[in-house]
Amino acid sequence: MKKMSFGVIVGNRGFFPDVLAKEGRKDILDVLKRNGYGAVMLSMTDTKYGAVETFEDAGKCAELFASRAQEIGGIIVTLPNFGDERGIAETIKRSGLNMPILIQAEEDIAGQMKIDRRRDSFCGKISVCNNLRQANIPFTLTASHTVQVTSPEFQEDLDRFAAVCRIVRGLKHVRFGAIGSRPAAFNTVRYSEKILEAAGIAVEPVDLYEVLGKVDRLADNDRKVKAKLASIKKYTNTDSIPAAGLLKMAKFGTVVDGWVKTNGLSGTAVQCWTALEEFFGIVPCTLMSMMSQSLVPSACEVDVTGLLAMYILQLASGTPSALLDWNNNFADDPDKCVLFHCSNLPKSFFVSDRMDYQEIIAGSVGKENTYGTIVGRIKPSPATFCRTMTDDTDGILRVYVGEGQFTDDALETFGGYGVMQIDNLQTLLAYICQMGFEHHVAVNLSQTAAAITEALTNYLAWDVYRHS
Repeated sequence: MKKMSFGVIVGNRGFFPDVLAKEGRKDILDVLKRNGYGAVMLSMTDTKYGAVETFEDAGKCAELFASRAQEIGGIIVTLPNFGDERGIAETIKRSGLNMPILIQAEEDIAGQMKIDRRRDSFCGKISVCNNLRQANIPFTLTASHTVQVTSPEFQEDLDRFAAVCRIVRGLKHVRFGAIGSRPAAFNTVRYSEKILEAAGIAVEPVDLYEVLGKVDRLADNDRKVKAKLASIKKYTNTDSIPAAGLLKMAKFGTVVDGWVKTNGLSGTAVQCWTALEEFFGIVPCTLMSMMSQSLVPSACEVDVTGLLAMYILQLASGTPSALLDWNNNFADDPDKCVLFHCSNLPKSFFVSDRMDYQEIIAGSVGKENTYGTIVGRIKPSPATFCRTMTDDTDGILRVYVGEGQFTDDALETFGGYGVMQIDNLQTLLAYICQMGFEHHVAVNLSQTAAAITEALTNYLAWDVYRHS
């Protein structure tokens, strides 16, 4: 994951102890460095202790932030003492940066409340937030109103905020690819390109015929094809797969990889059945798994809004996402269900994996035309689920997000699958049905629902249901 840098504003107010601002600047720098984050902030010689107090200080800090905007993923306001509410608000306004802002206020210590160590950050934070609210600038709060910047609790706040920043920044001008048309049988994966475009999300389509035409022009011994074939064999167990099928996969993957690179795409959604099987003779699932594993997520059945949810989860966690079906109840437990696909899950999801044929489609097009799935059991793990949709009636993006746990409950089936436990699952399923969400859900082996909710609600103004 690429290193993130924050613009840091150290608040100060003159009739509070200046030494607290000096100490606070050092503390936040140490914490950011220790956790692998960079900092863009005033030096000790730019202003008194590199803090922001006056209108002049605000101008200097705003100019610094504006000049290094491409480096900055978010802004952290740290209040070692009360801080100057106007100076902080002016810095953010004058910088022109439109990005997440975290407000941290240092704790007072009961035995250090005399004039030489008294902070009043508790009060100052309220004033800073009041000023930002007046200026219509959204911001993020720490879990506790005051928190020591050196504490484990603030490290959790910081990591959650970094996830918020990655989501907000990652969704600016993102480009997805749609390979082919949706399966005719699946009205459920319809979506509005115009609603996505209004949110800064572009979709680049390509006809499946164009991809297969380029595949047909590739020689068996093409250097890129040979390299792709080697990467497929290295990625998963292909012992039971015919060589002709593997070569077709390598050619298809070579063309798609080139198209993704040429068009600057962050993910793809693929027409994975049944034209590919009937007229080309493979399923693209392992190729899609490889893309998702390498953090270029790939969704089946041209589910572009499912791809968007995969990408959001990936931005939040920095790890691969999968797209699955809400597929089966599990015995008589109302808070457990089976998540399944046939499958293209990233290999990091599995206990163990292998390439196989697609058992469902094989019944209609023949087993020999359906090699290329990657199958296995999803390993027990905490997880976050997410789904986005374009609500064309209301003209908005809708989202639900929540957390669960993949279990080790005994289950014998095929494809890629796992049993997930979710508190109040029946309430969630009722919401999904009532709101007309798709049967696909994106899943990530992390717990990032809070950051996703904060990013999409507070900074992007999407309609979000946080399940709990």
